[in-house]
Amino acid sequence: MQKKVILVATIEKTEYRLENLTCASCAMKFEKNVQGLPAVQDAQVNFGASKLSLMGNVTVKDLEAAGAFDGIKVFPAAERREVEIIPFHKRKENIVTILSLLFLIPGAILSFTYSENYPAAIVFFVVSIAIGGAGIFKTGFKNLVRFEFDMKTLMTIAIIGAVIIGEWREGAVIVFLFAVSEALEAYSMNKARQSIRSLMDIAPPSAIVKRGKEFLELATEDIVKGDVLIVKPGQKIAMDGVVLTGMSTINQAAITGESVPVLKNTGDEVFAGTLNEEGLLEVTVTKLVGDTTIAKIIHLVEEAQAEKAPSQKFVDKFAKYYTPAIMILAVFVAIVPPLLGADWNTWIYQGLAVLVVGCPCALVVSTPVAIVTAIGNAARQGVLIKGGVHLEETGHLRAIAFDKTGTLTKGYPEVTDFIPVGNVDKKQLLESIAAVESLSQHPLAKAITTYAYRNDARKVEVTNFQSVTGKGAYAEVGGMTTYIGSVNWAAELSSLPEGVLQRATELQRSGKSVMAVVLGTDYSGLIAVADPVREESRSILKELKSIGIHHTVMLTGDHPETAQAIAADLGMTDVRGGLMPEDKLIAIKELGSKYGRVAMVGDGVNDAPALAAAQVGIAMGGAGTDAALETADIALMADDLEKLPYTIKLSRKTLRIIKENIMFALGLKVIALLLIIPGWLTLWIAIFADMGATLLVVLNSLRLLRVHK
Repeated sequence: MQKKVILVATIEKTEYRLENLTCASCAMKFEKNVQGLPAVQDAQVNFGASKLSLMGNVTVKDLEAAGAFDGIKVFPAAERREVEIIPFHKRKENIVTILSLLFLIPGAILSFTYSENYPAAIVFFVVSIAIGGAGIFKTGFKNLVRFEFDMKTLMTIAIIGAVIIGEWREGAVIVFLFAVSEALEAYSMNKARQSIRSLMDIAPPSAIVKRGKEFLELATEDIVKGDVLIVKPGQKIAMDGVVLTGMSTINQAAITGESVPVLKNTGDEVFAGTLNEEGLLEVTVTKLVGDTTIAKIIHLVEEAQAEKAPSQKFVDKFAKYYTPAIMILAVFVAIVPPLLGADWNTWIYQGLAVLVVGCPCALVVSTPVAIVTAIGNAARQGVLIKGGVHLEETGHLRAIAFDKTGTLTKGYPEVTDFIPVGNVDKKQLLESIAAVESLSQHPLAKAITTYAYRNDARKVEVTNFQSVTGKGAYAEVGGMTTYIGSVNWAAELSSLPEGVLQRATELQRSGKSVMAVVLGTDYSGLIAVADPVREESRSILKELKSIGIHHTVMLTGDHPETAQAIAADLGMTDVRGGLMPEDKLIAIKELGSKYGRVAMVGDGVNDAPALAAAQVGIAMGGAGTDAALETADIALMADDLEKLPYTIKLSRKTLRIIKENIMFALGLKVIALLLIIPGWLTLWIAIFADMGATLLVVLNSLRLLRVHK
């Protein structure tokens, strides 16, 4: 019997960039319109990044038709195009606002000089309302027909009501001030989006490529793995790769936030968007344009800005019930007092004022503007935060756990102590040690040879090299056998002076690996090697305590005695040594139950389970490390612990600003609504309360752009 094969077509996600997306409610409406298209299975609009992701087969023309209500322009995300920076005075929303004001001013002068219903004044007010309110009315009437109630619907009802009861001047003022409010919102979002635009402009769109004997200028989309880039001094590197030939200092600030240029030599990794400062480099391309570190950063930042933080989810849920409640209150204020004998005109006016003051503009933008601004600022500082939820969680941290190797320490061994006996030529002894270790495969051999050559040791001839498993190595250097290995082995080869064993034990207790040197049959000295603590670790841990992180814990696979010594030196509150990766996971869970919110700082590879279990996983050295970018909630791109206190301060300031924004947005409205009781609420007060709240929220959020390390 022949089996029936069913082929299932998979529809890929397509991404588009958007222009002219002016407000959060417009983004929601556009998303709903796109989701309603017949060929679309799913669609999501990222307002912060001005981006649309959808599953389905639709044309750009169909998408632009869905966004025609707001003049939204759509183009494929992969298409590299220069975003036109429109000057302030040429922006549509600003032109409309200024024209509305130009007709409002003479109308107001005439109405105050003669009367509010002076015919010439009314003409000016009508033109002002028509110019400033055209976009509002167009959307508002459509929403009224569909029984969809948003900010523009409320404003449309309020303006029509003001005109019906003869409040021409106040109707025109409402239109003008609402136009100002919309212009402010557009300005704030454009400012916040510049952080992503600046990231997108970091890497050059083309590069000089050497293929065989030919030199070609190619668009980055046409460059493939294995191509060789020619990067001249002063040029930006277009693709991620490895230095094939040449040596130069590279300014990596765009990727890692490091201000000090880094020396790159043959075999070193370089990143797209970094600046070659001095020498000519040939770079072998290792990643396609869509897979470069900067491309991943941009993608993750945009995803982060789309992800709603807990406070934003609360605001969205609150706004869902808030708008209908305001409409019910407005109807109640307009109808109930007149039914009890009060003046209809007065209370209809009060009801219209309730509609205006109740507009949730400020509330809707209170959280996303702050989140988008903070994440964009962090990205420019070399800190990749993968969502508003992680940004907020970081602000609540009470304890931080650190991996030791490569996090608190440098991650590679260095000679810390060289103690020759008094009667030995120090330089000659160092040359003999380096000669033996240059042939050794021991993990610590490179640290010893590096130390020797940095201290001007000459390379000398070595013969008859032998490695002794579990003990050390020896060879003939300058006609004498030089032994280097464990202290116990040295005790077998020579009689050790008094105090040597005690000194070796002290060094071992402080977390160092100790080796003894014997020349012929004479003990000649000790050499100690350790993974040194980063110079900045102590000051950073001290700074963390000063900002309220009182519980700092070291989790390491090192011997508990070594771990205790390093933790005590750093001033940490807790230490756990001899841990396997699964033990670190258990430790993080225990710390979480004890302290509530705990962060784990590690390298993103062997610490993956602990990073995933922590409330906030923070990876060191995210630049070029896929595991770090994928596993952690936050990546410190420059392998720089100094960015940790900055990240916590930014998170806390963001939380504070979000709370202030919600307080401003609701507080001003509550105060204005209380003016209903004595009948003092006017349309002027209502619109100033609404616009004032929006202005405060926007300006308050933009303060996050000023947070630096």
